[in-house]
Amino acid sequence: MTAPLISLRNVGKWFKDGRVVALEDITLDIAPREFVSLVGPSGCGKTTLLRLMNGLLQPDTGTVLVRGEAPTPNSDLAMVFQSARLLPWRSVLGNIEFVLALRGLSRTARRERSLGLLGAVGLRDFAEAFPHELSGGMQQRVGLARALAVEPDVLLMDEPFAALDAMTRETLRAELLKLWARRGTAIVFVTHDIDEAIFLSQRIVLLRPRPGAIETTLTVDLPEPRWETDPRADPRFAALRADLWNRIHAMSRDGAELEELAYAFDPGTTKGI
Repeated sequence: MTAPLISLRNVGKWFKDGRVVALEDITLDIAPREFVSLVGPSGCGKTTLLRLMNGLLQPDTGTVLVRGEAPTPNSDLAMVFQSARLLPWRSVLGNIEFVLALRGLSRTARRERSLGLLGAVGLRDFAEAFPHELSGGMQQRVGLARALAVEPDVLLMDEPFAALDAMTRETLRAELLKLWARRGTAIVFVTHDIDEAIFLSQRIVLLRPRPGAIETTLTVDLPEPRWETDPRADPRFAALRADLWNRIHAMSRDGAELEELAYAFDPGTTKGI
């Protein structure tokens, strides 16, 4: 059996001196080359979980290991956020070359790898453009190319397509799957979009809130490659979508009822946590 690339055991994380429990007793393995999506209601700790995986946060209980070691922000993981966070004073090519310079690559190697990745995301003709000259979708492509430039073992993605229009999201989902199929990088993907999670993932981890914990893990058994077959017409897609929707809706309803009940007893401290 293949050893997990990422391993979390009984992980807990809290804030405000323990008064806010963000995550509790999270146990999860991510295999090499696996595509896993994290979904769940707002406040269930999806982004916190990503930050624990890349070492930006440390767990208060339990362990997080990447290839058997505690992760650090400089380990072989890359992160893509909802906004591309490009350096505005550098060209598209310069944004990618910058992260490679930090890794010590020669000027020639930096340029060759950067241009190759821009070709992979369809932006080689925009190498000398600056971020403000690109659309939001194009900026996200640059952000993805920059993340892949360091050849990470794991790509962590925090709602990277949420702010984009529907057509651009469709295009980038397909491009992401193609890149994943070619490069074999493991991907952990946070989204609020159930359809997006099913379309992209091999597994979906559903988190429940207050505190964040794993409700269930679902395997996505749909035809590949999905950018060609488009599985949304498959009855299995509809069944999985209905299952996830019902589970999330029930959690959101129960959470709202619990918050209102708590507020009735303690209006000064509970509302809005």
